[in-house]
Amino acid sequence: MPIDVDAALGAEFGSVEFSWTSTNVQLYNLALGAGADPTDPRELSYVIDHTPQVLPTFGCVAASFNETQPPKVSWPGVKIDLAKILHGSEQVSVPAPLPPSGSARSVSRIVEIWDKGTAAVVVVETSVTTLDGAPLWTQRRSVFARGEGGFGGERGPSGSGSSAAVADRAPDLEVELPTLPQQALLYRLCGDRNPLHSDPQFAAAAGFPRPILHGLCTFGMTCKAIVDAMLDADAAAVGSFGARFAGVVFPGETLKVSIWENEGRLLARVVAPSRDHAVVLSGVELAPT
Repeated sequence: MPIDVDAALGAEFGSVEFSWTSTNVQLYNLALGAGADPTDPRELSYVIDHTPQVLPTFGCVAASFNETQPPKVSWPGVKIDLAKILHGSEQVSVPAPLPPSGSARSVSRIVEIWDKGTAAVVVVETSVTTLDGAPLWTQRRSVFARGEGGFGGERGPSGSGSSAAVADRAPDLEVELPTLPQQALLYRLCGDRNPLHSDPQFAAAAGFPRPILHGLCTFGMTCKAIVDAMLDADAAAVGSFGARFAGVVFPGETLKVSIWENEGRLLARVVAPSRDHAVVLSGVELAPT
């Protein structure tokens, strides 16, 4: 169905109320690889009962955490085949550390739509507050819909999401980031049941040799890796985190995270060394509190 820009742009979705528990946070952290060394106190801080550390990236999945059906991409003026969707970018900002359990209300709206010719880019911004109206986090997400362009809209900027560029020098630190062969099967329990990440036939129909890892899993793993390496494993020290999804990750690969300190920010790039250092996350930027 062609995208109706007039109907979509600026459209607000209905308010959604949701809750999460410390068990949800623990499962999310485990799905990112927390606890790989079960004797390391820093790793255990992510999975301790009742008061686990909460990465800001949990906010990107909290509202849908208990979903058991594949997500639908159906917004005002926008209805897209799930098999055509790729995550373009993600950014989350928090005014204060997220609580390990709570209830919240979210309101989302479409803020940008770009016609890339053979594809469309849709940018959605979500504001999340407590039920009393106190701000908890703001999320900004772009999706890349193959085959949905050509509707006559503006082409827009060449990139989306974080505009951070890595510093023009060698990285200050490089971190190896292993993924598990079954990581996508674990991460899908965090609310994203898209069969692209679990069904070999569905993945093949979408043009991939096998199921790929969720972009938000790589996103969260990268945030945790930077927090652990540069912020003394203190998730509360993160004010915002964002990245562009530049390529796919196949579960079982070991990734490399290159990190630069730059004017108070932490910039990074993530590559897959086994595939000729293919870039999988670019424009990574963490702003400490």
